[in-house]
Amino acid sequence: MVPFRGERYRATDRLGALIAPPYDVISTEHRKRYAAADPHNIVHVMLPEVAPGGPTDKYAAAAARLAAWRADGVLARDAEPAVYVLAQDFALPSGERRTRVGVFAAVAAEGYGPRRIRPHERTHAGPKADRLALLRATATNIESIFLIAPDPDRRLATALRAVTAAPPAATAELDGVGIRLWVVGGGGATEITALCAPRPLYIADGHHRYETATAYAGENPAASHLLALIVSAGDAGLSVLPTHRVIFGAANDPAKRVALWERWFTVTRLEPGSDRQAWLARASATACVVAWAGGPDLGLTLKPDAPLDTISDLGATPAVRALDVARIETLVVKEIVRAGTTTVTIDYSADAAQALAKVRPGGATVAVLVNPTKVEQVFAVADAGDVMPPKSTYFIPKVPSGLVLRSST
Repeated sequence: MVPFRGERYRATDRLGALIAPPYDVISTEHRKRYAAADPHNIVHVMLPEVAPGGPTDKYAAAAARLAAWRADGVLARDAEPAVYVLAQDFALPSGERRTRVGVFAAVAAEGYGPRRIRPHERTHAGPKADRLALLRATATNIESIFLIAPDPDRRLATALRAVTAAPPAATAELDGVGIRLWVVGGGGATEITALCAPRPLYIADGHHRYETATAYAGENPAASHLLALIVSAGDAGLSVLPTHRVIFGAANDPAKRVALWERWFTVTRLEPGSDRQAWLARASATACVVAWAGGPDLGLTLKPDAPLDTISDLGATPAVRALDVARIETLVVKEIVRAGTTTVTIDYSADAAQALAKVRPGGATVAVLVNPTKVEQVFAVADAGDVMPPKSTYFIPKVPSGLVLRSST
């Protein structure tokens, strides 16, 4: 982890119109909205489209657009290497306000072999091919990956919070999240990067981008590092939301499912109008809420003597087999899906109220509410060299793209 000369928008007074969330959470409609906000919004490079009279290849179009912005002074590179401290002020679905603080720095694009960067997700070829084509064309980290530093003594968290006591170099708002950015150079940058050196860093978001950057580093020695936001595991604002399952097209036969689930769970019929999330939060073991269209809503709590050792597809390592989301996915969600005789689709939501609102006649058949995965469980799975089931974590807020870019040239 080292300082670098970042590129930033000069027009800090309208920064909110120039930045965007990560590419993989932007829908087609959202891209249109960000693109319309400003002709220099980062989505024009991050999710490029061809324009009349320009290159016919979208990646070449992105490179040409980025070069034009540099030539026109839209973007400017800082004179000296620095790290960039980011504070994001946001609200949880419950309404609770938090602030997460992290630091943009350059980390080695060296793959997983040295074990200094540790993953917890399985990646797919399509997104990596897309991101690699963009990286080859632009030779620039347009956006950041998101890493978590263990920081058991909270020295990194304390150092970053101390930076935020000064006035920021730039401020913005993106989709309701307040953004403040500080530039730290010289000895201060060296001290902050040194705090991350002794321990591995864990990928929270950006597995595809990290593996893409590693592949590109093999082609271009100048691209030996990539842009990353590092957040301390001890930061008070580090937040992981659950990813509730919303199932469409499933058979609406709770009685048949209950008979099967009672082998594993204590099944409780929940009172109408009671707080489902509060019931989940009080659970002392793996638990979920199953809400059916037309009722009844059920609370499932794993029995202490549940024979989990007999479930072969629960996970390869103890770290995965201990995850609430792995157990619920295997024993509850998959059983609901298997029971259907028509095509079943699954949607995901980090907001329990939104998930429950979709369960209605003519809408979703059932929602399965789960508790969030803990950060220490992410570490345990990564340390074991294993991967989590899909949609096991949802870190908020997302790291904004466009605040700082890192060029390999």
